[in-house]
Amino acid sequence: MGHVTLRDLERIHVEVPPLPEQRAIAHILGTLDDKIELNRRMSETLEAMARAIFKAWFVDFEPVRAKMEGRWRRGESLPGFPAHLYDLFPDRLVDSELGEIPEGWRVGTLGDIAENPRRSVQPHEIDPTTPYIALEHMPRGRFALWEWSTADELESNKFEFKRGEILFGKLRPYFHKVGVAPVDGVCSTDIVVVKPKKGAWFGFVLGHISSTAFVDYTSAGSTGTRMPRTSWNDMARYQVALPPEKTAESFTAAIRAPIDRMIGAIHESRTLAALRDALLPKLIRGEIRVHDAERFLAERGL
Repeated sequence: MGHVTLRDLERIHVEVPPLPEQRAIAHILGTLDDKIELNRRMSETLEAMARAIFKAWFVDFEPVRAKMEGRWRRGESLPGFPAHLYDLFPDRLVDSELGEIPEGWRVGTLGDIAENPRRSVQPHEIDPTTPYIALEHMPRGRFALWEWSTADELESNKFEFKRGEILFGKLRPYFHKVGVAPVDGVCSTDIVVVKPKKGAWFGFVLGHISSTAFVDYTSAGSTGTRMPRTSWNDMARYQVALPPEKTAESFTAAIRAPIDRMIGAIHESRTLAALRDALLPKLIRGEIRVHDAERFLAERGL
């Protein structure tokens, strides 16, 4: 039962750079960490904006109410309601089984506009370098997925997903693990892959699936005591107020650029993190001098 004690560690001699060099190294690596953190904050802001617009349009029906109350007139713009979208929304709410919904909209289900492409693959069919996303890689309550591993040690079947598809953690759905896939890859079978039937419905589907109301719905209908799970069949039955396709398409167009920017930030941050991790031991050991690292980062605009 070999072991190492604190006294053993205290007797080990190591070479350390002079203090000014240490500070310079910390500054170099701190520059990378600052950029990674900036990307995360920007992503959170973009996500909050997308959620706010979705709630205003499709939950609170604010554009309709603004027209009903005379606050939004043709040719005018309001925050979140550009003038060119004026004719997309009616000026009246009508009763439905979901309560009041905009006139001309209908009550439907998530399954009317989205599907679950079950692309099952066996471990021997998967390239070891393929990105792999499991539940532990998915943060709670955020649809930006910053982490994934590779498929080199997988031992059971998985599901394929494509970049831009929506991943929903079906095991213990109350953990609220929902995200937009930033890469093509494979995922755990505890994750449901969701794809809009038409690209126009992407934003609408994402808005509902990532909402607290939808997570509460799936949690209430989960089966199993210790490890409750939902299923696509249950998810597909979720009732929603369906707008005309043109309205859904306009919302998708409004959030497409922020989502693409968020995915771009994820890839940039992963590259920066890999660069930071590669530079650290080389700087500490003196294999790369600080001025070389500074020039290297400057050439990359960092």
